[in-house]
Amino acid sequence: MGLCQWMIPMVMVVLFDGFFLLSDAGRTAGFDKNVPFDEFYNVTWGNHHVQFLNQGREVKLSLDQSSGAGFASKSYYGSGYFQMKIKLPAKDSAGVVTAYYLFLNTTIHDKIMHDELDFEFLGNRPGKPITLSTNVFAHGIGGREQKFTLWFDPTADFHNYKLLWNHHHIVFFVDETPIRVFKNNINKGVGYPNNTMQLIVSLWDGSSWATDGGQTKANWANGPVETQFQGFKIDGCLSPLKSLNKDCFAPSYWWNTKNYWQLDTTQQKAYDEVRKKYMNYDYCTDKGRYPKPPPECIGGK
Repeated sequence: MGLCQWMIPMVMVVLFDGFFLLSDAGRTAGFDKNVPFDEFYNVTWGNHHVQFLNQGREVKLSLDQSSGAGFASKSYYGSGYFQMKIKLPAKDSAGVVTAYYLFLNTTIHDKIMHDELDFEFLGNRPGKPITLSTNVFAHGIGGREQKFTLWFDPTADFHNYKLLWNHHHIVFFVDETPIRVFKNNINKGVGYPNNTMQLIVSLWDGSSWATDGGQTKANWANGPVETQFQGFKIDGCLSPLKSLNKDCFAPSYWWNTKNYWQLDTTQQKAYDEVRKKYMNYDYCTDKGRYPKPPPECIGGK
């Protein structure tokens, strides 16, 4: 995107400075640039497309025609505050998907369990905006996409992408800005992610769907596409894979305390503004897909 196109969003961020804030506990928890990658994560595939920088405190994944790469947390979690600093590919990234998500897909007591909380960055041609797509799967049901155009250039520097997950709601943050809230609406018959999940990061070729519905493919003429990652400390409640640690919803964890059961006034204002200006798709308003709105979309979401 051209320089002039970035200027208006930058002004917007300056105007909102001071209320795009998580509370003090949330701002200081989790991110620590000095924590090495291998303290919390393992490479899971594409080993030859993974580069460690700054004594393991930064990781670069690369994608070419032969392979992408990925890594995952060594442990599983039942609640927490999860974040990753990401710098997206600076050159042509059409067709390329950078994904950062919490995930469970396994069989428990003969039932297939699939919970998932997604950040997916859908690449684009130079000068065109990268789309941030979010999704929530609960008990195997997904189709809850909400998509955003970011108000800054995500290829110019690292930005912090965060998930707060407790028994009351799940909040997606970009830096200090809440962009999405998925409430616990079990009382409405809506599934809520409450199984143990693992953090997963990947860089892969999504040419079949990621950009312009698959019409714009990855371009390998300029060499591999690269995404960089920092901030590998995890603030989460450890939990066995197939049986949730019930203590993960206890108030002894700061993200479960009453201050984190809902957005505060300043967070709500920031949330409303960013969704009004930068959300470009919401499954809740897609009448072609859902003639009858899903129950979580009625009366707030």
